[in-house]
Amino acid sequence: MTGKVHQCYKNSKKCYLISVPLKCNLPSKLVKEIRSYHSVVQLIKEAVVDNNGPLKNTTWTELANFVDDYGSRLAGTKNLENAIDFLLKRLKSAKLDNVHGEEATVPRWVRGHESATLIAPRRKQLSMLGLGNSVGTPKKGITAFVVVVSSFEELKKKASEVSGKIVVFNENYISYGETVPYRSRSAAEASKYGAVATLIRSVGPFSLNTPHTGQQDYGDAKPIPTACITIEDAEMLQRLYNRGKILKIHLRMNAHLEEPAISRNVVAEISGRTEPEKVVLVSGHIDSWDVGQGAMDDGGGAFISWKSLEVLRHLGLRPRRTIRAVLWTAEEEGYFGAQSYLKAHQNEIDNLNAVIESDEGTFTPTGLMFHGTKRAACIMQEIVKQLKPFNATILEVSKDPVDSDIELFQNKGVPGISLRNDNERYFWFHHTQADTMTVEDPLALDLGTAVFSAVTFILADISAELPKASKMYYM
Repeated sequence: MTGKVHQCYKNSKKCYLISVPLKCNLPSKLVKEIRSYHSVVQLIKEAVVDNNGPLKNTTWTELANFVDDYGSRLAGTKNLENAIDFLLKRLKSAKLDNVHGEEATVPRWVRGHESATLIAPRRKQLSMLGLGNSVGTPKKGITAFVVVVSSFEELKKKASEVSGKIVVFNENYISYGETVPYRSRSAAEASKYGAVATLIRSVGPFSLNTPHTGQQDYGDAKPIPTACITIEDAEMLQRLYNRGKILKIHLRMNAHLEEPAISRNVVAEISGRTEPEKVVLVSGHIDSWDVGQGAMDDGGGAFISWKSLEVLRHLGLRPRRTIRAVLWTAEEEGYFGAQSYLKAHQNEIDNLNAVIESDEGTFTPTGLMFHGTKRAACIMQEIVKQLKPFNATILEVSKDPVDSDIELFQNKGVPGISLRNDNERYFWFHHTQADTMTVEDPLALDLGTAVFSAVTFILADISAELPKASKMYYM
């Protein structure tokens, strides 16, 4: 197939530029070698996906037990560290190699009590969630008139009206990647014009009165309290404002930062049989926001990653290179666990064959997303063809790094891979109280586990390594 199609992958945390398909000319010997792994893929399918398979439904069952026992896992909390202790014991019981924790310093943001109340033109409690790193209000809260805007451009036009006001952003949702700057930057932008607080329409396509949280950044601006409100309330406030109503809101937030804490990345391996120093890294992040259960973001991704090693161990499959599972800490606050890991393992970059992550949902897998050189993408295209038993044969090749924590490694030339899945509903639940085990499906988790088991084994076992490059554009 030839030709290029560029599109925005809207169900992503980033707005990728995708170019498909690839025209490849790999050596026939390598193509034949990759195709020889069909029998391994079939073994994995029989163990994990097929009815009566010995590992069928175990990813869902273990994830459910985990999130029911520990719930949400905010960085800097004792609950996250208790969850990490549990996982270290569980990975050791799975008889994986080199199981250990690696320390990382992480921020410790405390939400505290919070509320937002519309007091004019009528009284209504607004559902809200403070944004990560937000400062709090004075003890008695803030009561202020409201300016409603739909964009940064409109904010600039109304700059003279903003001082002393609470600014409500009712931005349109285009895609997560394109709309999330409103969550990240609204407080900083409004603060420049003298706003006393900001309330941002939750960054998602759908709501059942479910506000979203997430990280924001003040940059060099004066910190002001900032929170997300629901799509429903943001639209209501916009309508009232457009009718000329005078809006007033009382906001109370006890949010604050405490001293940084020590957390840990969780590491486990299947050591390579002949080249153990070379590594295929598969990952997800174990922390979450302090709402819901963190089942989807990113309990599912973390569990299909480490469970893929357990599948290979169960089947007695040990590849020539090492497969290393890393469950990152403090991803939500800005990749703190991944940054710490990269700093500690800087001298191993040349030995990283690929970095893999699932942090965009674990719904039914349809294939993989990839960032790397053209030759590496061609190798991945052949590997993805072997995922036909899982109906996951689509390879989308991205101009930009894929997924979250592993972006840091891709920026250093390491090929990056993420799970492509039917995640059109991901941002319905993302960073909300609705991110619970109810979102997860047993078969989808089995398929995700099987896909990661097959891909990591093939990558770690084939004779060829994925080539690296300083500039990863493959076009």
